[in-house]
Amino acid sequence: MLTAREYSCLEARRIFDTRASKYEMQDTRYEVIAHTDGASRGNPGPAAAGFILTSPNGTLLQAKAFFIGPNTNNVAEYTGVVKALEAAIKIGAKRLSLFSDSQLLVRQINGEYKVKSEQIRPLFQQAVELLGRFEGWKVQHIPREQNKEADKLVNKALDLGRDLESGPAPVTQNKKPIRLGVLISGGGTTLMNILEHIKQGRLNAEIALVISSRSTVTGVEKARNAGLKVKIIRKKDFPDVDEFSKRIEEELVAANVDLVVQGGWLCLWKISARYENRVMNIHPALLPSFGGQGMWGHHVHEAVLAAGCKVSGCTVHFCTNEYDKGPIIVQRPCDVKDNDTPETLAARVFEQECIAYPQAIRLFAEGKLSVQDGIVKIKP
Repeated sequence: MLTAREYSCLEARRIFDTRASKYEMQDTRYEVIAHTDGASRGNPGPAAAGFILTSPNGTLLQAKAFFIGPNTNNVAEYTGVVKALEAAIKIGAKRLSLFSDSQLLVRQINGEYKVKSEQIRPLFQQAVELLGRFEGWKVQHIPREQNKEADKLVNKALDLGRDLESGPAPVTQNKKPIRLGVLISGGGTTLMNILEHIKQGRLNAEIALVISSRSTVTGVEKARNAGLKVKIIRKKDFPDVDEFSKRIEEELVAANVDLVVQGGWLCLWKISARYENRVMNIHPALLPSFGGQGMWGHHVHEAVLAAGCKVSGCTVHFCTNEYDKGPIIVQRPCDVKDNDTPETLAARVFEQECIAYPQAIRLFAEGKLSVQDGIVKIKP
């Protein structure tokens, strides 16, 4: 006889099945595909669990493995599922397709086989509860050879004896270009620099969307003249920062943006878990110096000159929900001259910005960036 939790699991599956034809036709912006795995060397023995989350078009959203110490294969398999469900919920997924090479686990979750193990039951019940939060879901068995990436991730965690996290999938010139969403508030000089690198074949990317926080700036005209899709989203048109941020994210998701690039963007918006370490900004100074609220454009260069600095430069960093506090990706310095004005210094810094930003985007596209304990690591 099914428990209440097991019944809710089956009911969620029934609802999913009755919506099956509609499900295929629905907007896939909030759909996530998960591949999960778990392994134990000894059963029980050292164990690890992991998952890989991708979008329907194959873009890697998140990949993690967890070293969980002495445990059984079944515990490891279920841990991978639970961790995947928690991660999918955190990034805002509404529909989920989960694949596992554990036939027993899949049959149990689909209500075809009773959970007898008292060790497994709490994890099973947790998985059922998490599945109930999705509008639609399916859990399907696949052969191990179709689950190689998740298996490889888990075994690497076992070999190293620690947790692992992978960033976005590598993008090379032989692969589809990554899709950029560029946020602007002014003249669009950074936007045009990035576009030029793309046109010259030095950056494997495409600008899928430009969002401007102002309707009358020259950057909007430049973007439209270049044939780019432009959306105007003004902060003053929304009751609060939450609604403003939600609207921005909706447009980014609709455009299937892989990386958000802030180019002279002057508005703080709340970056959701979906875009964690997927939003870049460039600052016209060497952070952490001369950063924070109000420190933009000429204000930065005036402060650098007032402090008597001999060196300035630019910093590309991942954005967090604090001004200029995110992990640093690339920095490029330049000299400060005795006769500099804020304008002459700004011009020299911008020369370095034109090099640094495309470099950071290229590193992201090639899958060479990872963030560990708040610090960006760059793979060779």
